[in-house]
Amino acid sequence: MNFSLVLLLLTIVCGVLWVLERFRWAPARLRKAKEEADKFAEANREAINHGVISVIGESQATYDRIAKQPKWLEWTAGLFPVILFVFVLRSFIVEPFRIPSGSMLPTIHAGDFILVNKFEHGLRFPVLNWEITKGKELERGEIVVFKYPVDRNVDFIKRVIGLPGDEIRYINKVLYVNGIAQTELADGTFFDEDTYKTLNQYKENLNGVEHRILKDPMMASQARPIRHFPHLDQCAYSMGDMVCKVPAGYYFMMGDNRDNSADSRFWGFVPREDIVGRAFFIWLNLSDFSRIGSIE
Repeated sequence: MNFSLVLLLLTIVCGVLWVLERFRWAPARLRKAKEEADKFAEANREAINHGVISVIGESQATYDRIAKQPKWLEWTAGLFPVILFVFVLRSFIVEPFRIPSGSMLPTIHAGDFILVNKFEHGLRFPVLNWEITKGKELERGEIVVFKYPVDRNVDFIKRVIGLPGDEIRYINKVLYVNGIAQTELADGTFFDEDTYKTLNQYKENLNGVEHRILKDPMMASQARPIRHFPHLDQCAYSMGDMVCKVPAGYYFMMGDNRDNSADSRFWGFVPREDIVGRAFFIWLNLSDFSRIGSIE
C-alpha cells in the first residue's frame, strides 16, 4: 500500500469536508437550531402565561441536539487539523522509516527506525513528485533514502558514492573515485547476527567522509548488471569488477555492507528526482535502545 497516496487522499477528503462543515453545514445547523429553540421558547412563554410550569431547559436541549456535529464529521472534518499536520510534517519536513535489511551494516542495522530530512535536498509534492524547491546538491558520503529504480514503490537506503560526472571503479573490492583509491584501514571484525558471518571491518575515507564498511573474506568481488538500466552504456563489467561514469542528474549508490548490498553496481544509477532525503537520526531500535542517536 502506498501510504503517501493514502495520506494525500485522506488530507484532501477531510479538508473538503472541513471547509464545508466550517462555512456551510455548521452555520446551517446553528441557524436551524436557533429557529427551533426560538419557536420552543415562544411556545414556552405562552404556556407559562396560561399557568403551565416552565420547561425552558427543553429549549436548550432542542438547540444542542440540532446544533451537534454528526459523528461521521467528528471523525473526518474534526480530525483534519491533525491529518494536515501529519501530512505536512511527513511530506516536507521529516519522514520515519524502518530498516528491513543489513545492507548498511555496520552503520545502520536491520530494525533501526530512522528519520529522514525531506527539505534539505529539495522539496517535492508527494505522489506526483513535482519539484517545489531545488535544495542543495547531494554530497559524496551522505546516507540517503531514495526510490528503488527497479520498483519505485519501494524505498532504499544507501550511501552516495558517485556524483554526476564522477568515474567510479570497483576493482577487486577496492573503491576508486575519479581514479583515486579510497583509503581503507583495518578495524577488526563484525559479527552479522542475521547471516551468522564474521566480516572484516574497515574504516573507509570517502574523499574526507570517514565511515565503517564491511567485507566478506569468503566472497569475491561482485558487480554485474541484473537488468538493462538507463545509461548502462556508461558502465563496463568484467569478472565481478566494474567501472562507471555517472551521468548528469544521476548518482551512484552503495551499501556499507559491500558484499551484502544490492546497489548501483547491480541496478544502475539513481536520478536526482527520486531522492527522498538524507538519513540523519536513529530514533528507535526495539531490540537495542543503545542504537538511538545520530547517523554518521
